[in-house]
Amino acid sequence: MDEVRIGIAGIGGMGSNHAAYLARGDVPQARLTSVSDNREERLAWAKETLGESVSRFDDAEAMISSGQVDAVIVATPHYFHPPIAIAAFEAGLHVMSEKPAGVYTRQVKQMNEAAIKSGKVFGLMLNQRARGATRKLQELVASGELGEIRRTNYIITSWFRAQSYYDSGGWRATWAGEGGGVLANQCPHNLDLWQWICGMPSRMRAFCHFGKHHEIEVEDDVTAYVEYPNGASGVFVTTTGDAPGTNRLEITGDRGKIVAEDNKITFHRTESSVSEFLKQYPGGFGSPNVWTCDVPPSRGGGEHKAITANWIQSILDDGKTELMAPGLQGIHSVELFNAMLLSAWTDDWVDLPVDADLYYDELQKRVATSKAKEAGGKTMDVSGTFQ
Repeated sequence: MDEVRIGIAGIGGMGSNHAAYLARGDVPQARLTSVSDNREERLAWAKETLGESVSRFDDAEAMISSGQVDAVIVATPHYFHPPIAIAAFEAGLHVMSEKPAGVYTRQVKQMNEAAIKSGKVFGLMLNQRARGATRKLQELVASGELGEIRRTNYIITSWFRAQSYYDSGGWRATWAGEGGGVLANQCPHNLDLWQWICGMPSRMRAFCHFGKHHEIEVEDDVTAYVEYPNGASGVFVTTTGDAPGTNRLEITGDRGKIVAEDNKITFHRTESSVSEFLKQYPGGFGSPNVWTCDVPPSRGGGEHKAITANWIQSILDDGKTELMAPGLQGIHSVELFNAMLLSAWTDDWVDLPVDADLYYDELQKRVATSKAKEAGGKTMDVSGTFQ
């Protein structure tokens, strides 16, 4: 295979962004051949912008079965990510899905099973993994220089949205349309980075406020406390109601503290093990000496295009190229936001992995009373299948 023929399912905001850079030829050996959307105005946009060389379909499954594509980028509303990906895998196509991987873990597990069975290359558009500072942070923690993690604090409140944002689409910020709010829409990247760098917690207690700052059904303000298998603890705070917001990840380990903020990494490195100093120091009020340095980022950048180019290269060399954002890992961020919501709904602790059936049942209670019964123009069955 000298090139990969790509079809895009859903050409709204993100789908049209992918279409634009692919149409320009920004990703070597990738050619945009088809797009699909069930909105006539978006297909009209595609005809005018992309030209007649790009086929247009009003149904994703028709595009998948057309024989015109080798791989599909899924950029539809959230509920449709797994069913479209599954249809593509069953047709023998490679898949790149936008975030989140899905709305609930039961749905995502089905997608992952289909991906494994197909043997095709499955990526997830977790573009923040391509940033140089993010890659360096992950490498630094993984290297062991920080020692065993003792505490994590992630404050990501720089997702401010005005009410007009939520009013721009009938599916937005509804249980039936999006399946969640700030956790499902804005924070999948942050939840992914949190677990990618720090690992998955074993249990959590979360407090979610629904429509606290906006006239919406879903959560727009969240504070979660988590505990890790090694006894470490963590806090995750997010909202779409703060301005100015903060984007700060602080990781404390046995050999100091790393702070990532404003695209900079600062390492406060202790000269000795904190746990050993705590046990052995005889002076009462002393603390380990610390040296502080700014850590330069790794080479990186390109974000969406970088993730796509990496996926294309892996397709071309039969999976020999390691994916920057493997699709199978997308379930972790879904697991985290499912657990946060379930904890708030049940007013209790939640163990991870989350009880997938219980979460699904609780979600459907909200879907049943949701103001939005449409997702992307098609009625959405709560099981995540097309009607």
